Amino acid sequence: MRRSPAGLAALLLAACCGLTACSSDPAEDSVKAFVDGWAGGKIGDVGFVTAAGGKIAASEVQSQINGLYGDLTGLPLTVTTAGATQEDGDNASTPITVKWTLPGGVEWSYGSTIRSTQAGKDGWSVVWEPAVVQPELVAGEKLRLRRVAATRAGILDTKGEVLVGPQKVTIVGVSPERITDLTQLQKDLAESFDKINVDVDMSDLKDRVAKADPGAFIDLISLRQSDYQKIRSEVRPLPGTVFRDETRQLAPTRAFARALLGTVDPATEEDLAAKPGVLLAGDQTGHGGLQQKYDDLLRGTAGLSVVIARDATDGGTEDTKLFTSEPIAGKPIKVTLDTRVQNAADTALAAEKQPSSLVAIRVSDGAVLASANGPEPGGVNTAFTGQVPPGSTFKMISAYGLLARDAITADTAVDCPKTVTVDGREFKNSHDQALGKVPFHVDFAKSCNTAFAGLAPKLGSAGLQEASAALGLGGKWDLGVDAYSGQVSDGGTATELAAAVFGQGSTVVSPLAMAGATAAVAKGQFQQPKLVLDPAPAGAVAAGPQLDQEAVTALRAMMREVVTGGTATALRGVPGGAVHGKTGTAEFQTGSEDTHSWFIGYQGDIAFAVMVQKGGAGSEAAVPVVQRFLTTLGK
Repeated sequence: MRRSPAGLAALLLAACCGLTACSSDPAEDSVKAFVDGWAGGKIGDVGFVTAAGGKIAASEVQSQINGLYGDLTGLPLTVTTAGATQEDGDNASTPITVKWTLPGGVEWSYGSTIRSTQAGKDGWSVVWEPAVVQPELVAGEKLRLRRVAATRAGILDTKGEVLVGPQKVTIVGVSPERITDLTQLQKDLAESFDKINVDVDMSDLKDRVAKADPGAFIDLISLRQSDYQKIRSEVRPLPGTVFRDETRQLAPTRAFARALLGTVDPATEEDLAAKPGVLLAGDQTGHGGLQQKYDDLLRGTAGLSVVIARDATDGGTEDTKLFTSEPIAGKPIKVTLDTRVQNAADTALAAEKQPSSLVAIRVSDGAVLASANGPEPGGVNTAFTGQVPPGSTFKMISAYGLLARDAITADTAVDCPKTVTVDGREFKNSHDQALGKVPFHVDFAKSCNTAFAGLAPKLGSAGLQEASAALGLGGKWDLGVDAYSGQVSDGGTATELAAAVFGQGSTVVSPLAMAGATAAVAKGQFQQPKLVLDPAPAGAVAAGPQLDQEAVTALRAMMREVVTGGTATALRGVPGGAVHGKTGTAEFQTGSEDTHSWFIGYQGDIAFAVMVQKGGAGSEAAVPVVQRFLTTLGK
């Protein structure tokens, strides 16, 4: 088939143009090629000219685009046309929509315009200028992200008053370039911190200084203003110290339920890795306890601003805001802690040298009034999550089981020999005590292990489990934070059952669990302890059935006798009314002479449990803690 000269000319023109925009192509074809390839960085087939009309390579355009992105580099981007291309002779313009997905899923969308032009045989070319990326951008500028921090919410008490809220602090740090003698500096700082009873771990400070930039601020500790002012005159002149004032979320005192509440501190590298795009360097986040558990709720949602940082008249820079996503303030949580009771608990433990815990619960409604760990509050909430043998405090549970099953009465004579052997295993009393055949209430008041070991068959494994469950041990609790309700021995062998009835064997509990059991005895009904009120925990269990009233009445009298004539007579004169309780000495490691010291009890509407690790007998360490606690409360 022969073609006409005109047809051959048309074919030749098409072959020469190929994929490159030509004068015979509409302007919108060049724009479409640019728009389609922009987000993916595939614009190599697009022809470009500068605003001044000179040619510019697509690779150079791509490089300039990437530079303009600044802090938005790598974020999801879509570009679409927003209307028809309007041609005016050799010039055209096309409206487009640019949409970014910013950190946190925030969308920023705006309009821009792509200009195009044609000159001679090269056809239509896209006019490259920074304003294409964002209308206010000029060459050399970059898009910047600015974090707009949300207001972190506080932790409130039942009255809605702030337990944890913003307070001014001073960050004490060191700067390598200012240090003249690191060893002496550490010694001087340690002496100053010791004066305000603050222990700062500086064991790795030498390594931190060696790795840091000369002008770096190496954070050591944040101090409340009241503490900082006490040592200000000592630490400020030290060669190497630097200081920064900030606002932090703090409780009334440094010790105040610290392990339960947790702390709010700058996000670590691990935090940033765990929540990419949610947390950025410099953000504050919760560490431990309630602050970490409810961090997302308390922290709120940070806002974002997209800005252009431009030179200011004073020689610095100022931001030209292009877009702002307003922050959403955090929501507070409400807890049952009582400031007066918590302070008394913290004070009671501050004087104890061994690690110790104290939990206080309101008998009438199960509200946790205090959760203290000492003498240094630390970060582990042993008061709630400890798993240790209860020792003779468990006799309260066993006694309830024996009384409720009518196996004995408080007045039943029960032998208390110095030792008793069960299936070849010998059990003995503390200090080789031997009471002979005495009423059961005396065995309880004097904490006779052998009497309880002898009664173990009357209680039986089933009775052990029934009594424990009735007083709440081993239940599935939900307080809104990690808590351990205990695990009770199965009493599967005669020797295990004999050990279990006085709190040894495989039974382990937390101070919270024992405080809850004590509150059940005082009330006559178990109810799960409660801590977080809002947001209400989804898995909180309902109150248990009424306890055997005759059994708990007798048990309460026996617990009173522990104080009036038993192992806790030091509590007879404390203010605030009659104290009922039970001491405990718990062996926790075979072959070791060390024992944990326990006391559980109640006074009025407050039930409590105290555990002092390696504290010896209950009367030696736990009872003095209770004495300080109740004396402070009674003031």
